[in-house]
Amino acid sequence: MSRIQRLPDHLVNQIAAGEVVERPASALKEMLENSLDAGATRIAVDLAQGGIKLIRVSDNGSGIAAEDLPLALDRHATSKIASLDDLECVVTLGFRGEGLASIASVSRLTLTSRPVGSEHGHQIVAIDGTLHPVEPAPHAQGTTVEVVDLYFNTPARRKFLKSEATEYAHCATTFERIALAHPQVEFILRHNGKVVWRLPAQALADRVAALLGRDFADSALAVETSAGTLVLTGFAGHPTASRGNRDTQYFYVNGRFVRDKTAQHALRQAYRDVLHHERHPAYALFLTMDPAQVDVNVHPTKIEVRFRESQAIHQFLFHSVHKTLAGTQAGQEAAHLASEETAPSPGPQREGLPGGAPSRADSPSSAGRYQQQAMPLAVARGAIGLYESLFGGLRDEERSTAGTLAEAPAPYAVPTLPETAVLKANPLPAAPDGLPPLGFALAQLHGVYILSQCVDGLIIVDMHAAHERIVYERLKTALEADQIPMQPLLLPVSFAADRFEVATADEHGEAMKRLGIDLALLSPTQLAVRGVPVWLKDGDAVELARAVLKDVREYGLTRVLTERRNELLATMACHGAVRANRQLTLPEMNALLRDMEATERSGQCNHGRPTWSRLSLRDLDNLFMRGR
Repeated sequence: MSRIQRLPDHLVNQIAAGEVVERPASALKEMLENSLDAGATRIAVDLAQGGIKLIRVSDNGSGIAAEDLPLALDRHATSKIASLDDLECVVTLGFRGEGLASIASVSRLTLTSRPVGSEHGHQIVAIDGTLHPVEPAPHAQGTTVEVVDLYFNTPARRKFLKSEATEYAHCATTFERIALAHPQVEFILRHNGKVVWRLPAQALADRVAALLGRDFADSALAVETSAGTLVLTGFAGHPTASRGNRDTQYFYVNGRFVRDKTAQHALRQAYRDVLHHERHPAYALFLTMDPAQVDVNVHPTKIEVRFRESQAIHQFLFHSVHKTLAGTQAGQEAAHLASEETAPSPGPQREGLPGGAPSRADSPSSAGRYQQQAMPLAVARGAIGLYESLFGGLRDEERSTAGTLAEAPAPYAVPTLPETAVLKANPLPAAPDGLPPLGFALAQLHGVYILSQCVDGLIIVDMHAAHERIVYERLKTALEADQIPMQPLLLPVSFAADRFEVATADEHGEAMKRLGIDLALLSPTQLAVRGVPVWLKDGDAVELARAVLKDVREYGLTRVLTERRNELLATMACHGAVRANRQLTLPEMNALLRDMEATERSGQCNHGRPTWSRLSLRDLDNLFMRGR
């Protein structure tokens, strides 16, 4: 049996580094927090290769005395707390005294500082955790921490780092989170020698506009409420400015960015009545409270906190934001635009109405009702045979060609799948006279539903839901055969991408071709879509690319192609399905019906909603009390 032994300090530091310094962004966070705790009003950050090669943070703070430099790199040595009472009322961002020591144990670190009132600066170098003697060094008032070759001595940890672009994206996010909470401080960020951010000391509203975008700042609602020692300030995004993810949710407690379930739930509930359940609110909110009422010593990364009165915090956050949102009124934007008009414009007309029939908005009736137009008797008699004269030939043609039309292909028509990828037929009952189970299309209703006459009545089809299921099943079948066929775009579609999208495309672009998506990197802020799956060629290529990049970034490509494969393909199918108000011809509608009959699980869309419903002749007779 092996004896219990004390671990060397260097090994202890490396173990701690695994918790505190997960990646370059973690080291950057510790260094920035030290600068802010030192009272800096100007902070410059330099990164090289996403922070893997170099992280340098320079500030004009209070500095460190020469004799204290070795202690700054020692475990649990800090100037920020001295007793348990101090720990229970932490007012600084850092306090554990293990950040620099952990970083120094897994990098080549140089700490140079000149305290206020000192004539000279000094520096200390730590390589692989070994401290070199303190030496004089030129330096302005303040401190510079330089970290080179992170994890150079622990290759097992270094191999878990992502690409340079991905690591830089995390560093930039950390920088922005901290800069957002301290608008009174000037920040500069350079990556590989190029200035990325230059943020002067400014008002909070200007800092929010600079980092979150002018659109957010212009539409956001100012929040400023208080209750006792609790104060909430910042900006809550307008419900119409909701996002598809949580990337624009910034919540701070006493200037510290945190992820707290109590706060997230309260803010989500505040938006509940004004936000679609699949959308996420955007906000930048700052909660100030008594430090004794919140425990920040929950996790080494200090991104989690624990409130002593969590229910009170939940209610305060909920009512503060809910009250702010209650001040918004529907139609405010429309009223603002209408005030700029010199004359009223005629209301829009729905395409496809006979003779430009007026919509509800166009009706001259004071009650806002539809007007019934007279129909001459001769026209009425002719209409009796309208279906037979037009639709009968189409029905005969479809029967003779076994469901394959000679007209132009529907927008979702694609090359035939190989025999190994043929979809199984849905077991819908066939009519005795040979009429297809879903019948023949009659018309399109409000650009959303297809009306079809079947053997015993009327069938109503939700065209988007139905097409979504068809595309989804084809994508699944194709991916099971190894790769989704791609349709190269004649003109690639470029779009502005954030750094995470660029990093994901750079890291996984080649492998994403298995999903039928070909992306090209145009610049650090632009991507181009060069190819999409053949079944989605008429969809929104940019939205499709963004959705796939989001899933790959959040879950990793391997997981996306295995356990989350169906979720991703369902998202892709939704982006490629025909949209509402897309005018379809009769051949296109009938082609969709035939595809439904040949597709598994076509009775429900990917989200479980029904794709079609039947009204039998008996149901129709009951509506009009026929036979009673």
